[in-house]
Amino acid sequence: MNTIDIAKAYIKAVQTNDQATLGGIISPDVIWHQPGKNRFSGTHRGMAVVGPMLGAMMEVSKGTFAITRADHYMANGDWVAITIEFAGEANGLKMRQAGVDLIRIEDGKIVEVKLFSSDQAQEDAFWGQ
Repeated sequence: MNTIDIAKAYIKAVQTNDQATLGGIISPDVIWHQPGKNRFSGTHRGMAVVGPMLGAMMEVSKGTFAITRADHYMANGDWVAITIEFAGEANGLKMRQAGVDLIRIEDGKIVEVKLFSSDQAQEDAFWGQ
């Protein structure tokens, strides 16, 4: 699989909660950059940390947080940029906004993820402190 195929498999697995596929394509040593100033923000290293963080995001949103659309996949070497839309409900707030997922792939595994939100203040309020 090339980097675009891996990125598409990643998005589909996230959208369908396919943990087996995610476990197969995300490196155990992944570096995850979560934007903003909220309880989940910061750089997280390794699936032992990232997995529970993602689980907590689903808990806070009562399972509503989702990538609702992924439109364009653009590769540049080991990096793939994906334009997305994400949405959910948490803390009495509804959120729907555009974003970009930037993933770095080495040897068929996602080794780094950088996320960008079009309205970071809204996302920070959504996740809370």
